[in-house]
Amino acid sequence: MERRVPSTASEEIELYLQTVYSLLRSSADVRLKTLEEVHASMNSSLHPHARSEEPDTSALIYSLLRLPPVMPGVQSIVLGQSPSVFAEHGYADIETWQEVTARARRRRCYYNGKDTLACFIASRSDIDDVIPALTAYQIEWNKLNFLLNACCDHLDWQKALNDPIAFADLAERLRMSIEDLNRLRTIWGGQFESMLKQIASQKCSFKVRLLTASLSEYWRVTRIWLENILAASPTLFDRPIYFVSSNTHSIANLASGFALRVQDELIRYLQEAENKELLEEWHKIQNCDVPSSANNFLYYTLKKYQGTPQGRSLLAQMHQAEKAVGITRVPSMHTFDVEAQVIQLNQLDPATMDPRLRDNIQDWSFLKQSNALILNIDYPLGLAAYNIMAKIGEYASKILGVYIMGKAATLNGVHGDVIIPTVVFDEHSENTFMFRNAFSAEDVTPYLAFGNVLDNQKAVTVMGTFLQNARVMDIIYRESYTDIEMEAGPYLSAIYELFRPKRHPQNEIVSLHRLPFDLGILHYASDTPMSKGKNLGAGTLSYYGMDSTYATSLAILRRIIHMEHQRAQNQPSPHR
Repeated sequence: MERRVPSTASEEIELYLQTVYSLLRSSADVRLKTLEEVHASMNSSLHPHARSEEPDTSALIYSLLRLPPVMPGVQSIVLGQSPSVFAEHGYADIETWQEVTARARRRRCYYNGKDTLACFIASRSDIDDVIPALTAYQIEWNKLNFLLNACCDHLDWQKALNDPIAFADLAERLRMSIEDLNRLRTIWGGQFESMLKQIASQKCSFKVRLLTASLSEYWRVTRIWLENILAASPTLFDRPIYFVSSNTHSIANLASGFALRVQDELIRYLQEAENKELLEEWHKIQNCDVPSSANNFLYYTLKKYQGTPQGRSLLAQMHQAEKAVGITRVPSMHTFDVEAQVIQLNQLDPATMDPRLRDNIQDWSFLKQSNALILNIDYPLGLAAYNIMAKIGEYASKILGVYIMGKAATLNGVHGDVIIPTVVFDEHSENTFMFRNAFSAEDVTPYLAFGNVLDNQKAVTVMGTFLQNARVMDIIYRESYTDIEMEAGPYLSAIYELFRPKRHPQNEIVSLHRLPFDLGILHYASDTPMSKGKNLGAGTLSYYGMDSTYATSLAILRRIIHMEHQRAQNQPSPHR
């Protein structure tokens, strides 16, 4: 069979990766200044203006959102897989340091309060992700440092930040648009002035040290991660499971329906002044002026409310309500940050779950007879997906279905579209995976108020978000690959090994059409890299991202319920 694969190799990107890993082999700290030139030479689609004297605000914001907010105080970043690895290299008790998190990237990090940040890594993909983000952050920080010192020694900050004309003048001095400066203001909030002053007062000069990067260590921390789940649910792998890779909120919200029961409290929260726009949206939903789902809106509001001091009390109530219907949350501990949920299908209550899950079934007695569980994990980054899926396959007695949901960049769609691939080219293994996707457009379309559902698509699993440039994406698109993401390929490599007696191949066409379990992959578009100047740094999905998230989550849960209904008809009395 002739195979046309996206030949994504780029000399600049390959040189960058070779430089990164050759430097990180050092047992001493490496200054990121060494990487700035090869980073700029990549011409990354996320950092197209790295060489320009003008700030690349989108690249800066992208990095800001994926690094902890303590970065202005950090000089040294240390990467390792577990507390024992850190301790072996002289960083004892790092879990007693201040735990810090990024807004848009789950990575367990600890800050010593002085100058050092320790980050847990789950696979090589974490290195491919964090090093470019740190480098972009440093490049853009130092651009602003130069401009602030060149033009703002005697700046009247009070006037510059409060007078529109003076604010526009400040933006011009910093060689950025008023819109871009306002975006930074939104990101930094009340710290906007202090951040600009801190940038003006110091240059950024990060040092990085990789403690170890052995494959066996990645496998060991994956085992530790899984044993933590088994401690919370000892019978997990004695029963058939549906494995779901999604997030920590949508599946649980739909299955428990908790937000729908506390609707009155959530609406009272919307009366607060800062929620004016959300309250207006709620009124539009009630008046049927917009196609948005009222339930999705309440799920979004619940998550937002729980982030406030007055809303935190709902967390305990939510967890109790979830436990009552068989949902057990298992926080990640001591290794990489991937939370899990174990859901006992026979304890779910059709009366409390989201109504969209029960609109096609009258008799729910089959669910009480189910012996199956759902293992839902907060989707990992890149190659960590392979390690997790391989380890689960090693322990599980029977897998009934594997369902993968995640973010993607779309080359032919818009934000909020849902993409359903049937072909995945994996940059890691260089394999082209062909499979029957359990989902089609008709499974998602009824629940998507905004955007389109694009099925029969071709996806590319890339090694890192920064590791793409315009030339590479043009090649990808010309080969009809329109879906760019980071997890499907590693998952499919592990799935191959779950039913074949050998390790996954390299650089081959791989057919996964005769799997012994159900397989579904759904991506929702969060980025449109073919749009000039637009990337994930240019904004967030926010409320409207909930639409595609819940449309895909509904499709997954409905599929699982359908599979259990069929299984009950074939096995009317399964042993528990």
